[in-house]
Amino acid sequence: MLFALFVIAAALVGLMFWQGQKTPKLALDLAGGTTVTLTAEPSRPGAKIGDSEMTQAINIMRERVNGLGVSEAEVTKQGNNVIVVQVPGQGQERVVGLIGTTAKLEFRQVMVAEPVGAAQQPAPTPTPTPSGKASKSPKPSGSPSASGKASTSPSPKGRALAQALVATPKPSEKASGKPTPKPSASQSLTPEQLQQLQQLQQQQQQAGAEDFTGVDPAVKAQFSKLTCAGNDIGQGQSLNPGKQVAICARPDPKTHKSDYKFILAPAQISGEQVTKAQALPPDPQNGRVQWTVSLDLNGAATKTFADFTSKAAALGENNTRNHFAIVLDGTVYSWPSVKEAITSGNAQIEGQFTQQDATDLANVLKYGALPLKFVPSSIESVSATLGKDQLSAGLIAGAIGLGLVVLYCLLYYRGLGSVAISSLIVAGVLTYESVVLLGKFIDFRMSLAGIAGAIVAIGITADSFVVFFERLRDEVREGRSLRTAVERGWHRARRTIIVADAVSFIAALLLYWFAIGGVKGFAFTLGLTTLIDVVVVFFFTKPLVTVLARTKFFGRGHRWSGLDPSTLGVSKRTTVRTASAKEA
Repeated sequence: MLFALFVIAAALVGLMFWQGQKTPKLALDLAGGTTVTLTAEPSRPGAKIGDSEMTQAINIMRERVNGLGVSEAEVTKQGNNVIVVQVPGQGQERVVGLIGTTAKLEFRQVMVAEPVGAAQQPAPTPTPTPSGKASKSPKPSGSPSASGKASTSPSPKGRALAQALVATPKPSEKASGKPTPKPSASQSLTPEQLQQLQQLQQQQQQAGAEDFTGVDPAVKAQFSKLTCAGNDIGQGQSLNPGKQVAICARPDPKTHKSDYKFILAPAQISGEQVTKAQALPPDPQNGRVQWTVSLDLNGAATKTFADFTSKAAALGENNTRNHFAIVLDGTVYSWPSVKEAITSGNAQIEGQFTQQDATDLANVLKYGALPLKFVPSSIESVSATLGKDQLSAGLIAGAIGLGLVVLYCLLYYRGLGSVAISSLIVAGVLTYESVVLLGKFIDFRMSLAGIAGAIVAIGITADSFVVFFERLRDEVREGRSLRTAVERGWHRARRTIIVADAVSFIAALLLYWFAIGGVKGFAFTLGLTTLIDVVVVFFFTKPLVTVLARTKFFGRGHRWSGLDPSTLGVSKRTTVRTASAKEA
């Protein structure tokens, strides 16, 4: 067992170096971090912000923090309309931004869609696809998507396809090495490809003549003024779900501009009707070539979506109003077309997401929309100077406590005290390795409260040694040989050790479950070190005592071994009887 424990410890060290994480991550009070003050705005001018709405917002933000895997973050309320979010570590503005995102999700019918600027050549629009009706982008040859599947708006795809095909030279021209004139569409395309290209160009022309029938004149005027650049994009704006709106597509993260603008009908499905959200990895076998976000709708939304897709499919794919837009916080994430009714109640949002983008979006949607709109009042970095001073004081206190435990073990248990000290060292090494790796894999951060939990664990670990050693000494007092005493003492002690550690672990678990803030860090560390105590006692302390019992120093009860009969109060009569029995 000793060898197995050493192998585990060595493997953890190797994993630390392989992952490039050699020190624990520190929490806000030790490493500083980012603090954002969010001010709630009422839903309408003059309206009051209720305590229930603020409480709901705080709970949702805390759930988002946990979903993002950030530990030791704090979400607190100040006054009637202010929430302060503190995230450990520098450069966490992205995380704080996601925590405060309103996450107002809506499904709306597209009434009008136009590219921004007459000369723009927009890139292909990412397509959200209903589950079971997974969309496929048009193939490079220009072939349309299969029947019964949601497909991308043909207009931007057509432009991108035309540019790509016209600019592609024939293989013979590549091989000649001579400069050749730029081929025309008719020269470089097969008759079938040329026919498909002409069909796409015709669709572009049809899509360009937008139908404003039924559009509110005020919304149409607003639509014509949209430039979809800078503040005009309107990200985070609050939309009236019961009215038509003129909004922009999700801006490109590099250019911060949108390629398309829309007029959308009133919302038909809202984020409150989403029952589940999760990030899905690429799966080419199921038609997913990139990370997507899957949404499950409730019963009412499923019926609404089925009714809409039935009517939209009847309009034909070339009709703009055949499309529906997925709107998140005032911008259009994507706008697929419909070919047949979709009744599964499941949809997928595609948007050229990275794994982190998809996971963040799923976590924001999973826990629901915030009941209020929050505006960042301030974003600032937090210094860890005060925390470092407290850390120094805490480490000094821990060192004093550890020193007293070591001194007690040496004075009272003498040679056996070395076993206790060695066990404490092994427990400390395993705790350090665990904290470092947990910081790497689940973003666990060590706080002052967590360090306090580790210091308390010193007493828990020492208590296990005391139980075992006292049982061992009791067996020696009864005149048994040390080898026999070790086994019988361990058999009697291990149940007590397991029960004591189980009580400590359950207390830590309940404290972690019901507590908030820094107390969670204390409970987590206490539970972790309790588990490590069990591992050390079973895999290190007991096997080491078994090995030492075979030595002359401990086996014959040397006066400094801690097992000296005279020190244990063994009577001479018992000692003589034991010796006579050995001689016989």
